[in-house]
Amino acid sequence: MLSSKTESAQMQNFIIEKKLGEGSFSEVYRVKRKSDGAIYAMKKVKMGKLSSKEKDNALNEVRILASISHPNVIGYKEAFFEDASNSLNVVMEYADGGDLLMKINDHKKKGTEFTEKEVWHFFIQMIRGLKALHDLKICHRDIKCANIFLTKEGVVKLGDLNVSKVAKGGLLRTQTGTPYYACPEVWKDMPYDHRGDIWSVGCVLYEMIAKQPPFRAQTMKGLYSKVLSGKYDPIPNHFTGDLKLMLKSCLQVRPAERPSC
Repeated sequence: MLSSKTESAQMQNFIIEKKLGEGSFSEVYRVKRKSDGAIYAMKKVKMGKLSSKEKDNALNEVRILASISHPNVIGYKEAFFEDASNSLNVVMEYADGGDLLMKINDHKKKGTEFTEKEVWHFFIQMIRGLKALHDLKICHRDIKCANIFLTKEGVVKLGDLNVSKVAKGGLLRTQTGTPYYACPEVWKDMPYDHRGDIWSVGCVLYEMIAKQPPFRAQTMKGLYSKVLSGKYDPIPNHFTGDLKLMLKSCLQVRPAERPSC
């Protein structure tokens, strides 16, 4: 699974073309494989500053990605350690259409919006990808617009599984993910399972429609009470009752009342 070849043999196989983004512990680049010119995304996870638990999480991402083959989940290619930079390099499928957050911001700038048909098109594919994870007892745990990747053909792919946990025991207790998309049980520091992902998907669905998250506040305390109330501004009237019903069912404060994929 993890390549034990020397780093030079590995890194020399790729040309770094451009930086796509960065987080606190990682950077993502678009790379080209020299042997065949194929384009990939390479995530370089800085291992030096990480605790052993965080290192395990990074390896966990690799194992999870490698275990899944689904058109709506970003595909894993290979991984290797690079000693020079003390990083774990994960080579993944490159989504050439950017991410959903970029698309939403684009609509904001232009004063345009997704059609309902487009909203359903994205949502259905997200659910298919999520079902593939949930069928393997994997919770994604960080579903947000920036982690929903797109191809130019309009295929939706769930990515960034680095905080996913194989929830074989059923319930997870760690707090993770992004506050705007986190479910009430995470806010209350209670055990949660795959239904936490359903809440997050509901938040993404709302954001596609309204171009902003359903629960917003100036402070964490304010956000906490908004999320726990489960009350959000209604979506515009030109969207169908079906879409409103789907939103409502995903954004149920009680996890037991949310549907499965």
